[in-house]
Amino acid sequence: MPPPTRLRTRTLALLAAALAAGACASGGGDTVEPLAAADTSRARAHHSVGATHLREGRIALAIRELRAAEQLNPRDKWIQLGLAEAYRRKSLGADAERHLKKALVIDPAFQDARLTLSGLYIQSERYPEAIAETQLLIDDPTFPKPWEALVNKGYALMLLRRRTEAREALELALEYHDRYWRAHLNLGILDEEEGKRLEAMERFDRVLKLGAGPLASAEVNYRMAEIYLSLGNRERAVEHLVAASSQRPNGAWGKRSEDTLRALR
Repeated sequence: MPPPTRLRTRTLALLAAALAAGACASGGGDTVEPLAAADTSRARAHHSVGATHLREGRIALAIRELRAAEQLNPRDKWIQLGLAEAYRRKSLGADAERHLKKALVIDPAFQDARLTLSGLYIQSERYPEAIAETQLLIDDPTFPKPWEALVNKGYALMLLRRRTEAREALELALEYHDRYWRAHLNLGILDEEEGKRLEAMERFDRVLKLGAGPLASAEVNYRMAEIYLSLGNRERAVEHLVAASSQRPNGAWGKRSEDTLRALR
């Protein structure tokens, strides 16, 4: 059974992509007092630049721009979400949580912030709190992507070893969106943990065919290599380890694959 520390290296369904959409918003949040038009425009400009820096991995510059935007318009929920994501990427969980909660005070129905908060709670190993946040979204008929909340819920339940409930959440996610690769990946991990190696391999192969990103593909290839090694098929295992290390050479799964390859030589 993979230990929890390995599972926590997974990609979570956080909403960095939402930041780009937020950067195009006209004002974002409610205000206690009307802002001067110039301040609103300057805040929007700083936010747009910050979102670009964040998207391109320049986290320190992103924080600088987003903090400038916050000073001009502290009641903009999208600015708060952007700051939360930037701090999360710097592993400053308390700061990320603070800004997510600010966003939810501004707009309690801000679904992107709540989904991101559930992911942050998973990273912080606060699984019951993560489940509570996802359940609010699952129960909200206006939430347009319930499969994302269900996958976060299922993932948190996996880490709590509540596998039956986790499987139910993940399978329901696929009823909503049968091509959502994160659900297939988590179900594959569940199958692997339960000794269902053939089913796990089918799930992992599906993830690769659905075009998951390099981090997820590296994880899947590593997990497939582990199964092949357990079956005594060294040649196929090496193929997947090489693929994992080439897809994300500097990532956790790529490095783990390189270590395994060295041990096999």
